[in-house]
Amino acid sequence: MRGMSRKSTAGPDLDDISWQIIEQLQEDGRRSYGSIAKAVGLSEAAVRQRVQRLTEAGVMQIVAVTDPLLVGAHRQAMVGVRVSGPIEPVAAALSDMPETIYVVLCAGGFDLLCEIVCDDDAHLADVLASRIRTIPGVAGTESFVYLQLRKESYRWGTH
Repeated sequence: MRGMSRKSTAGPDLDDISWQIIEQLQEDGRRSYGSIAKAVGLSEAAVRQRVQRLTEAGVMQIVAVTDPLLVGAHRQAMVGVRVSGPIEPVAAALSDMPETIYVVLCAGGFDLLCEIVCDDDAHLADVLASRIRTIPGVAGTESFVYLQLRKESYRWGTH
């Protein structure tokens, strides 16, 4: 792994085999337990158990990732949110919105960053004006509309 320690203070300790399993699944989330077992030197049953433990612990998820443009969502944006008062209720309200795919508390010019996926510009305008800006505690927002996706990677942490 470049630039990142495999030792985590926030979650369970992961040994090299667990990291290898994660890397195998990041390359192909449909890879069979049998082929992962051959690659990491464990039995198929042992790999299955480790994957189950990793997913139950919240260390990883195995999901289908779609391209929003190909499934009808033609507008994506990152929204920086400034909060007056407690941040957690605003983060919870943003997280409950079906259009949000990413909500993070952060330091700097914004208290929260929220990534949203919308059908079109009108939908984006409605989400911003009628839903996000009306959440109690939201003091201000700044939107960063995506024009073109140049890179999206889910392989961080193992390289």
